[in-house]
Amino acid sequence: MSTVTPQPTMPPEGVQPLNPDEEALVRSLTRVMYALPRAIDADMVREQRLPLIDYLALMHLSEAADRRLRMSELAAACEMSLSGMSRVVHRLESQGLIQRIRCEQDARGWNAVLTDAGLTRLQEAWPTSLAAVRRQFLDHLTGVDLRKLSQALQDVAI
Repeated sequence: MSTVTPQPTMPPEGVQPLNPDEEALVRSLTRVMYALPRAIDADMVREQRLPLIDYLALMHLSEAADRRLRMSELAAACEMSLSGMSRVVHRLESQGLIQRIRCEQDARGWNAVLTDAGLTRLQEAWPTSLAAVRRQFLDHLTGVDLRKLSQALQDVAI
C-alpha cells in the first residue's frame, strides 16, 4: 500500500493522485533529504575528522563580509536552531577555528568570526567535501539538466 497515495480512499475533490513517476520522485527525494547529508558527513568525519555541520559553518563564515555573521544568521545559513548552532560554534571555538565576539550594533548579540586557523582548516577540508559531493550526489545526475533541476529545487525551497 502506498503511503503517499493511500488506497482505496479517494483523494479530496480537485486533488490529483500521484502517477507512478511522481510517487517515485517524492519517495526518492525523501530518502535523499536524509541519506545525502549523512553520507557526506560520514566521508567528512572519516577523512577529515570534521563533521559536515562544522564544515558548513566554516564555509558560510568564509563567504561572509569580514568572515563574520551574527549567530542567528549563521544558524539560518546552516538550517539549524540557534541553540544547536551555539553548540557547533562552541566546539569550533574550543578548536580555535571560530571566535565569538559581541556585536558592535547590539551588545546583547554575538557574532561568530572565522579565524585564520579556521580558514586554513576549511581549505584543508575542501577537497574532501568536493569529492564527497561529487561521489554521493552529482555523479548520479549524469544527463540531467542541472540548471533546470537547480531552479526547480530553489522554487520548492521558497
